[in-house]
Amino acid sequence: MVHRSQVPAIREFIRPFCAPDDNAPPGEFPEYIVTTLQIDSPGLALYKMKDDDALNRFKLRIRTYGTDGRCPIFLEIKRKIKGVIVKGRVTIPANRYHGDMIRKLDPTLRFKSLKEESNYIQFVRLTQELDAEPKAIIRYHRESYLGRNDAYSRLTFDRKLCYQPARSWDVIPKHPRWYAMDSTMAQGWPFSGLILELKTFGDAPNWMVELTERFSLSRIGFCKYYTAMRLESLFMGMAYAEDGKSTGFL
Repeated sequence: MVHRSQVPAIREFIRPFCAPDDNAPPGEFPEYIVTTLQIDSPGLALYKMKDDDALNRFKLRIRTYGTDGRCPIFLEIKRKIKGVIVKGRVTIPANRYHGDMIRKLDPTLRFKSLKEESNYIQFVRLTQELDAEPKAIIRYHRESYLGRNDAYSRLTFDRKLCYQPARSWDVIPKHPRWYAMDSTMAQGWPFSGLILELKTFGDAPNWMVELTERFSLSRIGFCKYYTAMRLESLFMGMAYAEDGKSTGFL
């Protein structure tokens, strides 16, 4: 989590090492909108994995970019295995996406690779086993940069975090009301900041190491879905003890 006042200096530091993400529309900064439909079991099994800080856990999410509904839909299984993030992804054309294809296999779909097909089968299998259903829609603005000379490295800033309860399989919600997740209460931080993420497939390049040292960055855990569901439970009257565990409804 970084203070907003740090962002200009971080942008300047990474300029020799990173290029703006060319997936972003033209603008002062390479920024785009991310919208994610989070699905979970009726008993919130995936939420509770995070609440229990399970060493190995996963999330099921359905993601798109922009707000006009023309971008493809991405089905994602995001696993955390002993601190390492592993992601399986499937690309679905926007005009082919519908809720039924999540609850049971759609044999008419065609995929770019056998890996994507396998990911789709796994996504549907997990959805069926959990009886997963839509729980929350998360939206935020992401500013993204890619390493110039690395096999893969990425730096992103996430801001304007918000959510709304999900009532359907629509990834672009029809309801206009959003609830902010940028507060100090939501983030559990002394200030309302931006989420800075550093991503790489292997060892961190030297510029990432120097960046964390120069700006005294500390690694923290922040799950957007967990935060949204926790805020929603507070709005519904849930009480929490000092250790963060739920004590039931007021």
